[in-house]
Amino acid sequence: MIKVWLLALMVFSNGYASTGAGMNNSTIPDFVNIGALFSFNTSVGKSVQIAIEAAIEDVNSNPNILGQTKLNLSLQEDSKYRGFLSIAEVLQVMARQSVAIIGPHSSVTAHVITHIANELQVPLLSFSALDPTLSSLQFPFFIRTCHSDLYQMAAIADLVDYYGWKDVIAVYFDDDNGRNGIGALGDKLAEKRCRISYKAPLSPEASLEEITNVLVQVALAESRVIVVHANTQWGPKVFTVANNLGMMGTGYVWIATAFLSALLDIQNHLSSDAIDEIQGVLTLRIYTPDSKLKRRFVSKWKNLTSGDNANVPLGLSFVALYAYDTVYVLAHALDAFFKQGNQITFSTDSKLSSIHGDNLHLDALKIFNEGNLLRSNIYEVNMTGVSGPIKYTSDRNLVNPAYEIINVVGTGTRRIGYWSNYSGLSVVAPGTLQSKPASLSRQSQKLFPVIWPGNTDQRPRGWVFPNNGRVLKIGVPKGVFYHEFVSQIRGTDLFEGFCIDVFLAAVNLLSYAVPYKFVPYGDGKNNPSMTELTRLITTGEFDGAVGDIAITTERTRMVDFTQPYIESGLVVVAPVKRAETNALAFLAPFTPKMWCVTAIFFILVGAVVWILEHRVNDEFRGPPKKQLITVLWFSFSTMFFSHRENTVSTLGRFVLIIWLFVVLIINSSYTASLTSILTVQQLYSPIKGIESLLSGKEPIGYTQGSFARNYLVQEIGIVESRLVPLTTPEEAAKALRKGPQNGGVSAYIDERAYMDIFLSTRCNLTVVGQEFTRNGWGFAFPRDSPLAVDLSTAILQMIDSGDLQRIHDKWLLSSACLSQGAKLEVERLQLKSFWGLYVICGLACLLALFIYLIQIWRQYHKHYSEELESADQSPGSSRSSRLKTFLSFADEKEETIKSRTKRRKMERISYRSSEGSSSINSNKGYASRRSECAGEV
Repeated sequence: MIKVWLLALMVFSNGYASTGAGMNNSTIPDFVNIGALFSFNTSVGKSVQIAIEAAIEDVNSNPNILGQTKLNLSLQEDSKYRGFLSIAEVLQVMARQSVAIIGPHSSVTAHVITHIANELQVPLLSFSALDPTLSSLQFPFFIRTCHSDLYQMAAIADLVDYYGWKDVIAVYFDDDNGRNGIGALGDKLAEKRCRISYKAPLSPEASLEEITNVLVQVALAESRVIVVHANTQWGPKVFTVANNLGMMGTGYVWIATAFLSALLDIQNHLSSDAIDEIQGVLTLRIYTPDSKLKRRFVSKWKNLTSGDNANVPLGLSFVALYAYDTVYVLAHALDAFFKQGNQITFSTDSKLSSIHGDNLHLDALKIFNEGNLLRSNIYEVNMTGVSGPIKYTSDRNLVNPAYEIINVVGTGTRRIGYWSNYSGLSVVAPGTLQSKPASLSRQSQKLFPVIWPGNTDQRPRGWVFPNNGRVLKIGVPKGVFYHEFVSQIRGTDLFEGFCIDVFLAAVNLLSYAVPYKFVPYGDGKNNPSMTELTRLITTGEFDGAVGDIAITTERTRMVDFTQPYIESGLVVVAPVKRAETNALAFLAPFTPKMWCVTAIFFILVGAVVWILEHRVNDEFRGPPKKQLITVLWFSFSTMFFSHRENTVSTLGRFVLIIWLFVVLIINSSYTASLTSILTVQQLYSPIKGIESLLSGKEPIGYTQGSFARNYLVQEIGIVESRLVPLTTPEEAAKALRKGPQNGGVSAYIDERAYMDIFLSTRCNLTVVGQEFTRNGWGFAFPRDSPLAVDLSTAILQMIDSGDLQRIHDKWLLSSACLSQGAKLEVERLQLKSFWGLYVICGLACLLALFIYLIQIWRQYHKHYSEELESADQSPGSSRSSRLKTFLSFADEKEETIKSRTKRRKMERISYRSSEGSSSINSNKGYASRRSECAGEV
């Protein structure tokens, strides 16, 4: 294919065969040929030309880059941005033996000429051909020096998701750049569970009439979020036509890709009419961080585009910044290329030499032998330019893609935030967030307020019902029974019931009209499958469904539901019989465990009180047999508060007070429970709930068409052969009366909302156990339907205002069963209801015993310290004798110990007195004997 293009297009080649004058293959050349392929007759092209020429001048004047080698630039006009002429023009640049080409400007041209670059191994460096499909795998010599549109579309998808929209309309020019860019947008939206609901392509050079026809179709669509992907030449015309059609007013959302911000930056002073046409539009601008290099270039730009240097002052856009940096990237790559000892050489392409023809001059096209080496050096460049850091990732894209989000307001623009692939949406500049941990959670995303089209700050809903006369078809199930919820009025197309009234009330709360009609679903003889009804929404047969539709996991995978407007989980209904009382009915209030623990604590507390009172209270002393009877009598007499023994110790009274409080609670609970058992009619059922059905083998009934069947089989694991479908309430009641022995069922399972009506007139049946699912009913709509969200908000408003309860009372407030005073098997009082009281009582007993033992031990040491010392000195002392002594001490009455202690003290005092008198008498005798001896002498 390449040979065919070359053969057909070399006719337009002028045969330029420059051999690179000044180059010497053995030394570093004096100059290097590079080319630039752009359309320089547009405002964008003029700014690009100024930037490239300024960069060439700066590089050539800087000896630190390329040394003495100069860049020789060949400018080539890309007159039509596409196709045939672009190929001819690039061939002229290639014939000059250029080592690289800066350009082309458009992705359309890039798709064509990249094949030529691959053949001749000449790198193409483009900062404006941003088509995501121009990948380095298919086109190895195409090098993008700006961020791909893939990131721009990711930013738009995040923006759509941030404001809660689900559907967008894409208006684009149907060329490679527009088509592939919108394809990338669709992929990014799908990641957010959003979508492009309508694509509106335009021909590359669409007339105003064609644009008008396309936008008229857009106005008839449902979505009001419109993304425009175009170029600076034709994009503004879309907004001009949209303004004339009244599509720039309230309710619309317009998001333009970076072409609009580039146009606004380059053309500093747009006319007031042009600004008015884009009021409220959001657009993206590639983010270039502020730096010293950028400020210096901005100052230089003003000199380059003013005075005699330019006919019309041009603003500085990101396009010019990246054009300037592209020259520097190439210069740094060439500098590294030469420092590695490489040379620039060209050779004849053997494939082209085999093509013969008159005046084709194919010998002018040469292969750049070192093209692969130069390409590798370009990808290894790591520098900081006027646009910010320039470095390539492993997938050969520039690092840190980021965008500013611009809102057109008044006579200018206002930045409402940033987007980067590192931190998502933020009001903080991306460069600041690079040093912090990445956070892409929904809560961390934030933007400043926006002024939307129509000069409003209220976020547009983003969709309307289409103006093409289409009415929503709402499917309504025709059930066989329970007409309180949904029923068709006989002889009409109208419906009534609780679900219908809730839907009508919710629709009336919406701020917009909803065109709809109810379409019956079902034959009226069998209950329709609600799962099948929701499936028909996915096929487009219905636009929604209203009725007694339970929200289940299987159905939520197919459609979106509104907020539940009634709770209705599955319950088990079973027959009940009157329970007769027996001779042991007085034991029913407590469970066996409760009786056992209570009896143990009665004995335990009696024993503790006996220990605490034994030494100080005569009523707790005496023979062992008498004391045992005392402990038992005291323990159980406290149940009736009739104990005759008095407590005199502080610790004993402490324990008794706590125990009497526990007894009071137990007595009150026992009395209340026993009264209920003996006075209120008790009902009995062998089925205790869903657990009883799991362990049994009896047949189970369910409502035909209900989701209960799949739930019981798939989730709970009940054998399918046990399930019996029942069509009407009468059939269900009859099957329950028969029972499993007579061809009936042991239990009937359905949703609670149905069962409340079913049981209101059937007193021999009741709900057993608890609800074993937590389902609710909601209105079903297609996935990501905005109507589901708005109706959910309306239902919540009805709940807050009480309207939902009033509708419920109107349809579902039926008379209760006459035996409503009956109870299903009174619940016996269990230990778990009283364990706190027992723990407190037990801790009080332990604390009292601990304090009592400390007191006894202190008394023991105090009154028997001398005996203990003498016992320690005697060889026959032992621990057993000490223990016996301690136990006998603890068994003695406290008054006896005190009197014995007092007597010992008196004996010690008298003993000491007698010893003193005897010593005095002996001293007197000794003195008289001395005086007698002295007289003799």
